Amino acid sequence: MQTFNFNNITEIEVLDLLATNRIAMNPSEAKTLQNEILKREPTLAECILWGIQGSEHCSYRSSRSFLKQFPTTGPNVMVGVGEDAGIVEIARDNRGKKYGVVISHESHNSPSQIVPYEGAATGIGGNVRDVNCMGAKVIGVSDSLRFGDIKKAKTKTIHHGVVEGIAGYGNPIGVPNIGGDIYFSPKFDGACLVNVVTLGILAEDEIIHSYAPQGADGYDLILIGKPTDNSGFGGASFSSKVVKEEHSEMNKGAVQEPNAFLKRHILKANYELFKILKEKNMLDRVGFKDLGAGGIACASVELADGAGYGAEIYLENVHLGMENLDPAVILCGETQERFMWAVPTEISELIINHYNNTFDFPNISKGARASVVGKIKDGGQYTVFYKGQKIVDAKASDVTAGIVSERKYENRDLNLKEPQIDFDGETVTIGGIKKTLKEIAMEILGHQNIACRVPVYENYDKNVQGISVIEAGEADAAVLQPFKYDNYPTEIRQVGIVFKQDNNPSYGSIDPYYGGVNSVIECAYNIAAVGGTPQALTDCLNFGNPEKVDQMNQFVESVRGVAETCKALTLKDYPGYALPVVSGNVSLYKENSQGESIPPSPIISIVGNIKDVKKARKMSLTSADNVLFMIGERKDECGGSVYYDLFDQLGANLPRPNIQFAQKEIFTMIDLINQELIESCHDISDGGVLVTLSEMSFKNEIGLDVNIKIPLSRGVGEADGVGLSADKILFSQTNGFVFEVKPENVSKVQSFCEMQNCNLYKIGNTTSQKKIIIQANDSIIELDLIEAKESWTNGLREKL
Repeated sequence: MQTFNFNNITEIEVLDLLATNRIAMNPSEAKTLQNEILKREPTLAECILWGIQGSEHCSYRSSRSFLKQFPTTGPNVMVGVGEDAGIVEIARDNRGKKYGVVISHESHNSPSQIVPYEGAATGIGGNVRDVNCMGAKVIGVSDSLRFGDIKKAKTKTIHHGVVEGIAGYGNPIGVPNIGGDIYFSPKFDGACLVNVVTLGILAEDEIIHSYAPQGADGYDLILIGKPTDNSGFGGASFSSKVVKEEHSEMNKGAVQEPNAFLKRHILKANYELFKILKEKNMLDRVGFKDLGAGGIACASVELADGAGYGAEIYLENVHLGMENLDPAVILCGETQERFMWAVPTEISELIINHYNNTFDFPNISKGARASVVGKIKDGGQYTVFYKGQKIVDAKASDVTAGIVSERKYENRDLNLKEPQIDFDGETVTIGGIKKTLKEIAMEILGHQNIACRVPVYENYDKNVQGISVIEAGEADAAVLQPFKYDNYPTEIRQVGIVFKQDNNPSYGSIDPYYGGVNSVIECAYNIAAVGGTPQALTDCLNFGNPEKVDQMNQFVESVRGVAETCKALTLKDYPGYALPVVSGNVSLYKENSQGESIPPSPIISIVGNIKDVKKARKMSLTSADNVLFMIGERKDECGGSVYYDLFDQLGANLPRPNIQFAQKEIFTMIDLINQELIESCHDISDGGVLVTLSEMSFKNEIGLDVNIKIPLSRGVGEADGVGLSADKILFSQTNGFVFEVKPENVSKVQSFCEMQNCNLYKIGNTTSQKKIIIQANDSIIELDLIEAKESWTNGLREKL
């Protein structure tokens, strides 16, 4: 058994020793492990274990203290932060029984950059396990994707591989892909982002926790699924450091290998076992956890330590897919399609038989099975044996704690400025580049970050379970009807789950704080635009190198922005309670091929509910001769906009929402939709009101005639649209809504908005002409609807 003494050798020799043995620690950490934690020479397995469990991916070593700012509790939270997934109440039957949506957010960024198909596929696989192990039926996945310069062949290769990986895994397991978003920017060259969310549903008496229950001393630890091999070994470690392109080939082995068809079979087996355990009143007497980062080691130690226990692991009992594996690989390898149960010994045989015989794992997939590999133990000690040797012996709490890093951070002023713009009412000139308003409009509609996303989501199965009410591309958020079947109480069958992911990476490049604020606000506007009420939030925080003070500052400021917005953006059904953060993920060390940080990217997901899915609204205009209204002032906030990007400008004046006004607008829109006073709705965001109006017109080819003239004051002393040039009115990305109202409902809408003290602007009408006519102050854009639709429809497809 190999041990290491880091004390009496030079730092260069320590570095060489760590690199030779692929131990993901620095010399200081290695000495901390030896001298302060174990107080003896560590074994190879212990060094590798701490390198993984102590990584940014597993222990949040740099970010942990800052995440405490998030509000994580509330009257609607059924399971909060700290388990494999969060659970928030989404419906309640007439007996008062709660039904929850389970939500987990994960990243598989570095693996997808190196091996796009496998990296993205296993990202979906791991996230699905996070939700399923809570006892939930998996009902949906979603993905937020960030790629490099769309003109580069490598970007296109990575994009196609990632999208095919998501489809190649999500489609076979029978889970619909319900949405997501995608951006392209040279700032993501060499460092793509693949963030995935999974949703599940369950009743409150069906929850299984991802830790052992009280009284678990002597429980069996049962490993189920694929046989352990060396695929994915060190995945968490290499994802927690800067991955250089020249090292891509050597890191390919750290990416797991997916098996979607085995996963589908495991899900079926799990669902049936959940029913059996529920019938036996055993759900609160077991623990269940997926095997992701750190494999058997991390799953077993977290199951044990989550309840204050230790564990013993016997590696010779692990079913293997390869011969002559090093015990450290058996312990820490991240082989896909595996779970671990902590169960009383009296039901161990039932579980073994369920997987190995009833669901015939060994014959379904070579080497797959269920095996008892260890025991939960009192005393808090975590011990791993291999052929009689003790290769890990430490306090379980020390393993899960990792090694915390206190990072320094400081702001570095980027001195960003607004571009000098010459505008004569029809033509814009910036930096010597001259374009007419109509040219700008057409280029924006065809821009890769605006154009129709069908080239992405046409690869995905969007309605495999028959519960999709609004699919990707039809509205600002997805709507599912998961309780529609007879096995659920009648009174909750019309309840819908509303879901959206969002983040504009350009905003973070200007101001990380407001990048975080806008991610939350934009997501909430999207939920409200279909009639949904935000209930909870999950995040995936993607940032650069925390060892660099300016990049660490970006993380700190973005987290502060997200946290303060959640606290201010309160729950509609529970006034005074903050919008809770129930799960999330941190992905650091993301630098592009030039060694620069990626744009600070706090990708936010919000899940909400709507009491009757029939009331949900899509974005497409429904008929001619209806009235168009707008909520939300136009401001000089084009920083980070697609408009500026056409002129190779970033700008400085990004949207800086007033949360109080934003919440008023969001709640007003929710009420208008639930009172069935509007026909369609679309939020104002990327591309500004020009894109909002155009996208509303395209599907049903309904024209519009709009004149945006904003009154002088809203009575609060804030700047409004008066005095803004037409380009700022049309292309500013300040949040808001545009919505369609039948003439007979106009007075009701106006009266309600006045009662809510929410500024409402009547801006025009829908028409039977195939024209998009928008007047802003004294400037007019007139687009041929079919021509504009063609630019939008083919803009992304042609570039890919």
